[in-house]
Amino acid sequence: MAVLNMAGGKRRLLAGAALASLWSTPAHADTLREALAEAYINNPTLLSARAQQRAVDENVPIEKAAGRPSVTADAQYIEFVQDKPARVNGPDRTLGAGIDLGVPVYSGGAVKNSVRAAEERVQAGQADLRGTESAIFSRVVAAYMDVLRFEAIYELSANQVDVLGVNLQATSDRFEIGILTRTDVAQSQARLALAQSDLRAAAANLIAARETYVQLVGEAPQDLQPPPPLPNLPDSVGVAVATALENNPDLIAERERAQAAGYDIEVAGASRLPRVSVFTGGSYANYLGSLDGSTGVILDPTDPVPSPVQPTIGQTTTSVQVGVQLSLPLFQGGRPAALRRQAQQRALSQYEFVTAVERDVIAQVRSAWANLAAANAIIESSQEAIAAAELSLEGVRAENSIGNRTILDVLNAEQELLVARVDLVTARRNAYVAGFTLLAAMGLAEARDLSLDVTGPLYDPTINYERVRGKFFDFDDDPAPVPQASRTVDVPPADILIGPVDDEFYGANDE
Repeated sequence: MAVLNMAGGKRRLLAGAALASLWSTPAHADTLREALAEAYINNPTLLSARAQQRAVDENVPIEKAAGRPSVTADAQYIEFVQDKPARVNGPDRTLGAGIDLGVPVYSGGAVKNSVRAAEERVQAGQADLRGTESAIFSRVVAAYMDVLRFEAIYELSANQVDVLGVNLQATSDRFEIGILTRTDVAQSQARLALAQSDLRAAAANLIAARETYVQLVGEAPQDLQPPPPLPNLPDSVGVAVATALENNPDLIAERERAQAAGYDIEVAGASRLPRVSVFTGGSYANYLGSLDGSTGVILDPTDPVPSPVQPTIGQTTTSVQVGVQLSLPLFQGGRPAALRRQAQQRALSQYEFVTAVERDVIAQVRSAWANLAAANAIIESSQEAIAAAELSLEGVRAENSIGNRTILDVLNAEQELLVARVDLVTARRNAYVAGFTLLAAMGLAEARDLSLDVTGPLYDPTINYERVRGKFFDFDDDPAPVPQASRTVDVPPADILIGPVDDEFYGANDE
């Protein structure tokens, strides 16, 4: 259970929104850049997606294997334990071995188009990996900003509890001397109780935000610093949409799959075309001296006195074959046509899905743009509201001291100031998240765009693809898989430890 810090006195927020450069923040504090870098190398969802893409890479050599020579060797040993009826000159045992080589020459284009389809799906998978990386980063940014947001709201709520506690004490003192009524005391007590409830809700929200951060990054947030300015924000929604239609990884992936679906049509149609292959093979058999030739005799004509001669029987045989095979399907019950029609409709479905994804991308961009504009407008309005609410509270307190305002007026003015500050905190968070979401929809929110400082080079999926695409050795295995992402079971539960930061984030002034 989190410990709620209820100490009196003036409080200041732990979260700041001054857009100081992320690259220059102190090394002892957690920055957004560090959080993104840690997620880049340690997030299990992203690591799983990379492994899945490496599995997709293997489809290319798998499809190429169908067009490569195949060699098969076999050996057998046979012991004839029963012979009914008796065989003439039959062996008692035999040891044989053979080898066959087949080379496909023409397969109706099935292999060629299968390889092309696999290559297109590799490209689609690489785009999917970009999309996964961008989605993880968007969640990390949202979690990072949520921690800052709820730290700020928690501190505002705690400050409100302190202020209302002082108000209640002052109201009670004035009631004791007869200046105020019991109603005034009850109103102050009610507002304090509500503020305490809000404080506990803020604490629960902060703990949830910190745990989400741990889930995504793999470690607990420590003294999070203000985020940096977002790079590459577009000047207009039109520019944003045009960039997204060219760069959005989800859209690129579906376009690549549409290309692959076109090749699938040709693969399906290849089953009704002729196939040509050449083959060769050899076999060897050894009867291990068990082939009996005693049942017959041969007369030797050179002998003046002819006499039976035992014939010599060979105990081994060998053979070699070379040939060309042509296979021409004449009728297959309509299966090839059905497969081709099926592939055509699947391709049509994929083509339509490209348009659906394009629409979705456009909607994402325009929505993110609108959210960013709205959040920025709310920031300006909230800043004005805070300034007005602070002035109003000061005036109401002064008027209350001379009896022109009630305690309820003071409580309402304090509540209005709190609401305005919370609105500003939320608007700053929403503006930053909307901006990053806009960049993600445009395809500009990946590690290569953010210049993350990670150990070693950034992950490049083409390296593994180039490594495996030409492999053909049957025993060329990779090392056994070992999980890389760290577990979070040992990360301590989230606690609320509040420290001082800049009041600019929520628009408060020193009093």
